[in-house]
Amino acid sequence: MASSVVLSRLAQLESPITPTTDKSIGYRRLLEQISTDSLSDELAIKLSAFVDSVLGDSLGIVAARPLIGAYVTALRAISSPEVKIESGRYALEALQSRVVSFEEQDASIREILADAFQEQEDYVEAAKILQGLQLESSQRKIPDEVKVRTWIRICRLYLEEDDTTSAESFLNRAKNLLYKIEDKELNLMFQLSQARILDSRRKFLEASQAYHGFSLSLALAEEERAFALSKAIICAVLAPAGPQRSRALGKLFKDERAVQLDEYGILEKMFLDRLISPQEVTNFAKKLAPHQLAQTADGSTVLAKAVIEHNLLGTSRLYNNIGVVELGNLLGLTAAKSEEYAARMLEQRRLFGRIDQIDGVIFFGGQEGNGDKGTVNQANKAGDHGVRRWDKNVQGLAEDVERVSSLLQATFPARGSINLMH
Repeated sequence: MASSVVLSRLAQLESPITPTTDKSIGYRRLLEQISTDSLSDELAIKLSAFVDSVLGDSLGIVAARPLIGAYVTALRAISSPEVKIESGRYALEALQSRVVSFEEQDASIREILADAFQEQEDYVEAAKILQGLQLESSQRKIPDEVKVRTWIRICRLYLEEDDTTSAESFLNRAKNLLYKIEDKELNLMFQLSQARILDSRRKFLEASQAYHGFSLSLALAEEERAFALSKAIICAVLAPAGPQRSRALGKLFKDERAVQLDEYGILEKMFLDRLISPQEVTNFAKKLAPHQLAQTADGSTVLAKAVIEHNLLGTSRLYNNIGVVELGNLLGLTAAKSEEYAARMLEQRRLFGRIDQIDGVIFFGGQEGNGDKGTVNQANKAGDHGVRRWDKNVQGLAEDVERVSSLLQATFPARGSINLMH
């Protein structure tokens, strides 16, 4: 209960014999006194009593509106998030029945409460408070930028709790107005939120592209750009093996900044179709978020599945054919499981070849085990595959030579310049 002094003063101000002009001045002085003299455990109670008195019958809406505005200013100046939450929630309940007359003050209180909840890491409650904002108001014109900023903030708050369904619904609202927004920071926040949603939904290929695009923005600090590039590499590694992922890995591999990141080692092996060892998988798994380590329908993790498919694709580059037993030993799987992975990738056209289930052999690249069994068309396909493999090997060798040359010039600049002159 508020102190007797405050209640007595409020009663005097509510008295019909007190002039309206004196009431306004008296309420402001009392609010200042409450804010400076009260202890934290009494402050919320006294502020609540102040709000009740201002919204009572003794004052009209015209006189009450600036006083509630003064209350909002006092609430914002409080350092304790607990007091802000207790008093702010009480004020919102008191304003609920007449929010049309106090829309601006209601919005300010909600923003203050959202900041307080966010400070306490209660992100869902902060999002719910902001959802109550009247963004489609007939009483005041709200700029599109304010709407988009609010929706993106709600989206990011839900993402902190991994609630991608709620986050995506508010991101879609922002998306409809984003073309009107020129603020670069707001557009970057949208891109990052979109990438995080795709990442959480395990759409790793799209997430990698979104993170990579975000990392190229010059408006960001160097550390933020490096962090986004690291996320792009992780998502590309986790994406299902196939031509689309190969193109994504190629873009990241050719990014000059990638070599400075810890993830570059596994990126290089992925791009060059080299086999990845279990130890490398274990070290890489330590950097993953919980949703990236979640199990899939067959009981394996997203990372394990991605590495198995990659190693299977890498095996197709090393061998023309291989037995399912030997392939299982290479992948760390049973023969039946290795055949299942190969069959699924062949069906999805992420791997080319065929399976001879009678002999237990997998032929890669459309090649047949015996020339007598192949048709002319199959032989042509095999020849085309060989040419493409040769071209890719030549390209890889040229890139390796270029990389070594660059490193030599960086390490021995004087010698490099002399050699270039000759």
